[in-house]
Amino acid sequence: MIQAATGRSPYFVGKPNPVMIRAGLNKIGAHSEAAAMVGDRMDTDIQAGVEAGLRTHLVLSGSTTLEQVEAFPFRPFGIHEGIGELIELVEAER
Repeated sequence: MIQAATGRSPYFVGKPNPVMIRAGLNKIGAHSEAAAMVGDRMDTDIQAGVEAGLRTHLVLSGSTTLEQVEAFPFRPFGIHEGIGELIELVEAER
């Protein structure tokens, strides 16, 4: 709609554009090496994390299935059945 109304292509800042993630990391003073992206969609969450240089974790409790992962040219660092599996990873980093 924006393009039709203005004749110009919009610049999207939301996922999967990594600008949003980098801005958030800058705001909290964090570095990509100390952060991770957790999400349930390969085409937004995981792609954004990969492009922002984050370690990525796909949870299979949402949109993307394990079989669909193979269709993407990138892979998450970890694949988990649900968010609960990440608790011990977070605790290990403390």
